[in-house]
Amino acid sequence: MNFLLNILLLSIAIFVVAQLMPTIRIKNYWTAILVAMVYSLISFFIGWLLFLISLPFILITFGLFKFVINAFLLWITDKLIKDFEIEGLGSTLVAAFLITLLDTAFRWLLF
Repeated sequence: MNFLLNILLLSIAIFVVAQLMPTIRIKNYWTAILVAMVYSLISFFIGWLLFLISLPFILITFGLFKFVINAFLLWITDKLIKDFEIEGLGSTLVAAFLITLLDTAFRWLLF
């Protein structure tokens, strides 16, 4: 149940950010759910390795380098899903930051 709630909150964050940013195109809310699921799986299988490899950079930047890792994972998700598109590196970084911020805010409000 917790996994489904996490996917739901992440998909809401993705959908809201896609509506706010004109450089992100998403077909519909079901695509946002698919993006949230793929992003979560990529983060589960690759994210921890990237986190360990970049731990010195994360410590030096007081955790801000995690946004670069999230942007990379979001870029991989963009390449895997046809109905989800982000234009440019800057948009990917901003989108990763906003998605992380909204997802964290939703979790903070609910838990």
